[in-house]
Amino acid sequence: MTPGAQRSGAHLLPRGQLAENVLHFVRVLRAAGLPVGPAKVIDAIAAVEAVGVANRTDFREALATVLVSRHEHLAMFEQAFDLYWRNPKLLEKLVAAMLPQVYARSGEQEPPPELPARLAQAMLPQKPKDARPDDEDEVDLDAAFTFSAREILQKKDFATMTADELAQVKAMLAHLTLPLPLLPRRRTRAAARGSRVDLRATLRRMTGAAGAVAPLAFRARLRRPPPLVVLCDISGSMDRYARMLLHFLHAITNDTHRVRTLVFGTRLTNITRHLAHRDVDVALARVATSVDDWAGGTRIGACLQDFNRRWSRRLLGQNAVVLLISDGLDADAGEGLAFEAERLAKSCARLIWLNPLLRYSGFEARPAGIRAILPYVDDFLPVHNFASLRDVSAALDPRRVRSARRPLATA
Repeated sequence: MTPGAQRSGAHLLPRGQLAENVLHFVRVLRAAGLPVGPAKVIDAIAAVEAVGVANRTDFREALATVLVSRHEHLAMFEQAFDLYWRNPKLLEKLVAAMLPQVYARSGEQEPPPELPARLAQAMLPQKPKDARPDDEDEVDLDAAFTFSAREILQKKDFATMTADELAQVKAMLAHLTLPLPLLPRRRTRAAARGSRVDLRATLRRMTGAAGAVAPLAFRARLRRPPPLVVLCDISGSMDRYARMLLHFLHAITNDTHRVRTLVFGTRLTNITRHLAHRDVDVALARVATSVDDWAGGTRIGACLQDFNRRWSRRLLGQNAVVLLISDGLDADAGEGLAFEAERLAKSCARLIWLNPLLRYSGFEARPAGIRAILPYVDDFLPVHNFASLRDVSAALDPRRVRSARRPLATA
């Protein structure tokens, strides 16, 4: 490059430490879980050069255009931007996210943390890769009367996990199976022994034995798990749990071929074919491209109406079990939701509602959407950590008695 070209392009480079700050900001996003690589740093610096730093809004939008490739990553980017580029209010949340959580003695429910713990961890200074274990301070801890790290991780809320903890839970979810009960069918198969004699096969054996005594042939009923239909809420209020739940749904979808998964926000989308892919990353990428209302509003009544009219006859046969995963916060204030929930409950063998709001001890069914659905569910269970997902199998026990239907909740 000629000296003249160097002088003419010198004014285009960001002055001061701006380029270095953009580099560190991209590293923070990558540590928080966003898929940004070294090439994004060059694009981010070029975007900053194009819009300048005089307007904070233009500066934010330029970085968001380059560094955010999915809608679900936008919330994490905005929090990281306000925190990294000095928003004093979010600095207090950063400190609160790094402190241990303490519950009040008065029994009041704990408010959900607004700042993810993985973002707080990403803001901490990273240790050098060449650091030796001998250089670190040795700390002796008494492990008596404590839980193992794996057990603590199973009971930890998805919303408070760091990036490393989320990766561990995803690996645990990959090996999770949902033991559905085996129900008898009308069809039978040949069996070595049993209580039902197969006369046709017995006579065929006697004919082949030339009149000699032949052993009896038996038949037994076939058993197979009932169909499992999952209706998962992917609205904005469920965004922090939806991604982890999709890993859970991917695991159980590949465990058996009789699992059908539909997601809903403002509309209903069938993602069963996408989750059938063996690679979970490819499956979730296909889901992201096929769903248009991710992290948006919620119209539970309209989506259940669409399911009852278009999908119930196809999917809810042979004693199907329905898993409804939602917080029950409806934008339509429960309009028409009670009728559709009753119709759904009468069309399936068991309706199980998984609600992340049940993790709070002071939970009350005050929203109209929750009061409309609750009278028609057989089981009302929390879904906020790995342990709660394992407890779902207990609700599928065929020996459990179906709960009696209660009347509609009145306001």
